[in-house]
Amino acid sequence: MLAALDHMRRVALAAFSAFALMGAAAAQSPPQSPPPATPPSWAEPALLKAAQAEGSVTVYSSVNEQEGLPLWQLFEKATGIKVNYVRSSDNGLLSRILLEGRAGQKSWDVVMTTAVSKLPDALLQPFDLKEAAGLRPEAISKTKRWYAVYSNYNSPAINTRSLKIADMPATYEAMAKRTDLAGKVAFEPTDSQWVYAMFQLYGEARARTIIGNLMTNLKPVPVDGHLALARAVGLGEYQMAINNFTNLTINVGMSGNPTDYWVMDPVALFYGQLGISSGAPHPKAAQLAADFVISKEGQTQIASQGRIPVRRDVPTNPPGVIDRLEKSKVIPVVFSPEDERKWQQITKQLFNVR
Repeated sequence: MLAALDHMRRVALAAFSAFALMGAAAAQSPPQSPPPATPPSWAEPALLKAAQAEGSVTVYSSVNEQEGLPLWQLFEKATGIKVNYVRSSDNGLLSRILLEGRAGQKSWDVVMTTAVSKLPDALLQPFDLKEAAGLRPEAISKTKRWYAVYSNYNSPAINTRSLKIADMPATYEAMAKRTDLAGKVAFEPTDSQWVYAMFQLYGEARARTIIGNLMTNLKPVPVDGHLALARAVGLGEYQMAINNFTNLTINVGMSGNPTDYWVMDPVALFYGQLGISSGAPHPKAAQLAADFVISKEGQTQIASQGRIPVRRDVPTNPPGVIDRLEKSKVIPVVFSPEDERKWQQITKQLFNVR
């Protein structure tokens, strides 16, 4: 375990100062009502009883409070188990978990971010989810240490007051020729999953040429954070995003902003993942929480805010999003810590960012 943690020590320590300033907000729901007499369909009775005896569960998550708190309030209402919700960025949570692991602290039960696959196996316990049978194979870790709980499809986006979807290019090669958009375009400089998908679709040489032309001809502005990018396009600060998370474009559009996405090859796909701590102070409540998030009830709540569910029996909001996206070439991306370092380095080089 120490060897695995030492391998990532520099990443954790480098982020520590920023994390300390950020201070990962912990949010607790208001006092919950007693659980209903009839247990929810997703809760196995013996597990529910054991989890209720533990009394609480601590969730580390990168899902914003506007979406995360209503989700976990449903869990509290159904079970009577208090949820301590700690929200931070993916990197902030990764750093915190690594540092707490080195210190031998047992502070959290469940982690829900896109970075769970980057954690050392020693920090995550294997577990089974009875309702995970319908997930895509790549949506479950080979060691069953994490499961996908929402889908991050990637697509370009526009401000619909400035541009029209019907006028947008059908390929990234054609996009790179839209010099009329130079300086009016933005991108997220850590989009390594999109870069990986471009390499897989086009091959390395052609992908490097296309991305180089996008950078040279469109002169895109880097925006730190995918939500910030979606909001900037929705507010009209930029007319187009070369790529972003589709669910964030949808979410910003649902808030009344004039923004929409369109689909081009490749569509990079990676996942929000859920894992359980190997040192969970409330292991039964953690297992029950995982069952809830992958249940139809939990997935329906996740979809209500525009996130894309992993269950195919739960419709997207708005309807038909997955069908629209999967008409194109979808390339699943699951990075190990080593893959992440490799592709971040390639991405920085191509985007000419430090």
